[in-house]
Amino acid sequence: MTETQDTTKNGLKEGDAALDFSMEASGGRTVSLAALKGKPFVLYFYPKADTPGCTKEACGFSEALGQFEGAGLSVIGVSRDPVKKLDKFAEKYDLTFPLASDEAGSVTEAYGVWVEKSLYGKAYMGIDRTTFLIGADGKIARIWKKVKVPGHVEAVLEAAQAL
Repeated sequence: MTETQDTTKNGLKEGDAALDFSMEASGGRTVSLAALKGKPFVLYFYPKADTPGCTKEACGFSEALGQFEGAGLSVIGVSRDPVKKLDKFAEKYDLTFPLASDEAGSVTEAYGVWVEKSLYGKAYMGIDRTTFLIGADGKIARIWKKVKVPGHVEAVLEAAQAL
């Protein structure tokens, strides 16, 4: 199985229109699909701020942010953490791109990344680490499901530069 998948749990697939969203984000910002109209962007979903894998992923996107911006793309991270926790996470690691809060879960559910997981035989609900590359046309250009952090940012950047 490759890292790139072309559908999500809810049936979203590459070529589909990105689903509408508007969320509060770190730094007193709001991110929305409407504000990004006509601009390509990366929308990545991660389980929990300030945990080892999520920190590595966020710092990876942060380190490559200049390259994403140079290719004309914004980067937005999304979790179900409250904005206050996202602000602390952003400040701790000097993350300047928006970290959006989907506390109510409507966006994570709409994008099909809120899934049943299992740890030590116990089932629970959580975010499946997933990245969407959205083109300037508002359509999903690529989907990466069950992301493994090492090498992921580089793969997204390569696909973003090819848009």
